[in-house]
Amino acid sequence: MENKAHAMLAGTFVLLVSALLALLALWLTRDVTQRDIYEMSTSETLTGLQPQASVNYRGVPVGKVEAIGFDSKVKGNVLLRVSIDRAAPMTASTFASVVSQGVTGLSFIQLDDNGESTERLQPDSNNPPRIRLEVGGINKLVKKTEDILTQLEEASMRANTLLSGQNQQAITAAITQIGNAAGSIDALAKSLAPTVASLPKVSREAQATLLSVRTASDELAVTASRLNEKDGPLDKLSQSATALASGVETFSASTLPKLGNVADDTGRAMRQLRRTIDNVGDNPQALIFGNGPALAGPGEPGFSANSPANQ
Repeated sequence: MENKAHAMLAGTFVLLVSALLALLALWLTRDVTQRDIYEMSTSETLTGLQPQASVNYRGVPVGKVEAIGFDSKVKGNVLLRVSIDRAAPMTASTFASVVSQGVTGLSFIQLDDNGESTERLQPDSNNPPRIRLEVGGINKLVKKTEDILTQLEEASMRANTLLSGQNQQAITAAITQIGNAAGSIDALAKSLAPTVASLPKVSREAQATLLSVRTASDELAVTASRLNEKDGPLDKLSQSATALASGVETFSASTLPKLGNVADDTGRAMRQLRRTIDNVGDNPQALIFGNGPALAGPGEPGFSANSPANQ
């Protein structure tokens, strides 16, 4: 009985110690960080990325990958669900990329921000906001390699086309023509040698011609200077033009108005003479008896409707 009692006490002690150690481990490993759920959707291949992979913001651990699956909203895309520390500066311009950890083949999520927006990305448990996932370094390298290979293939095809038999014949013919042209230029240079030798004589004659032109120019300048001197021909011509302009102005200011008055008086005299001629034509006896008294009009004393003048 005594041995059984000791065994039960020992077993109870071991159980209590184990429970305490388990509680201590839970307490030490507890995670009190508040995290928000975000999603990422991509059509790229996520090589080496696994659940519980680290999520870093510019190298600082801020969360982990919770799940990897397929996107129900975009057919064919892979959907990542991550939990990120609420203290991380998540904005509308935050983007993510998958980064490989070197030779291990494992990958993690790297977050960054280009600073285009300062608006904080609001978390929503029912409809988590999505972070833009860009192509990682390995995928970029693969795409660049494919582009380089495509360009090399195109360059190879163009080189084959350029070096075809027909183009080789054309290149050979062009080189032959260049050689012929060089020979023609050599022959032309030899034929121009006498002309080139006579160029010094032509140059001397040209210099003499230029000297004659310069002398004539100097004489023309002297003549122009004399013409422009005070009391010179141009000055006298200018004075004569000024006097003529003054005479024209005087004639316009005094003589023309007087001629206009004479023309007006003459016009009035001609109108009076025309009226006199018209009166004499209508009543010739007025030259002998005069015009006589004026006839009485209607309503005036002495008016008669039977008068020949009123009929």
